Amino acid sequence: MTDFTIYPAIDMRGGKCVRLLQGDYDKETVYGDSPYDMAAAFAEKGASWIHMVDLDGAKAGKPVNDAHVIRAASELNAKIQIGGGIRTEEDIVRYLEAGVARVILGSSAVADPEFASDMLQKYGSRIAIGIDARDGYAATHGWLETSQVKADELGKRLAEAGAETFIMTDISKDGMMSGPNVEAIASLGRATGKRVIASGGVSSIEDVKELALRSGDGISGAIIGKALYTDAVTLEDALKEES
Repeated sequence: MTDFTIYPAIDMRGGKCVRLLQGDYDKETVYGDSPYDMAAAFAEKGASWIHMVDLDGAKAGKPVNDAHVIRAASELNAKIQIGGGIRTEEDIVRYLEAGVARVILGSSAVADPEFASDMLQKYGSRIAIGIDARDGYAATHGWLETSQVKADELGKRLAEAGAETFIMTDISKDGMMSGPNVEAIASLGRATGKRVIASGGVSSIEDVKELALRSGDGISGAIIGKALYTDAVTLEDALKEES
């Protein structure tokens, strides 16, 4: 059995909190002017972790909204994990030294497995691997490209290299409020034998409960974004499913 943790999500673009539909930069909704204030509100409601994504960074290939992340990591009583635009060891070290609990490698893990492997050897469990999948294959570069690598195969290789935590996003589900692809997430958990955090598609408290029930398959948490912003799920209810 794996512990189950809720990760409220803050996607940052242009210094604001936004949500994109299926990762499409042209389909954006702004939900708040301050990522830090949003993170503080989540921490105040009892979130032990907050998931932050630098959308500008993912596109630029380098951190852009990092000041908000570092402020949240240093001032809030919640652990921060950050993804988006982290491509170098310098980026990783800067975040970790600023108090960020976990740094997510996404596109770089697909494009440069050697780099991901090296970082896992050096920083261990403080690195999470983000696998964004479309039809079972890993996608890269802000979801603009789909690779020829099967998500489960990539997961296995990186687990062998030392990855302990994966974040699995099914792009077809993200922001669609249509429920997560539970089977694909569980499949990655079984393939790797590691913790997998579900991302994308959570639309109801029932979705959260279903994921929590699959901790035996390695599903160790759920990232919830749009459902919180649209009040389809309250953070208080979601946190009751933690174990």
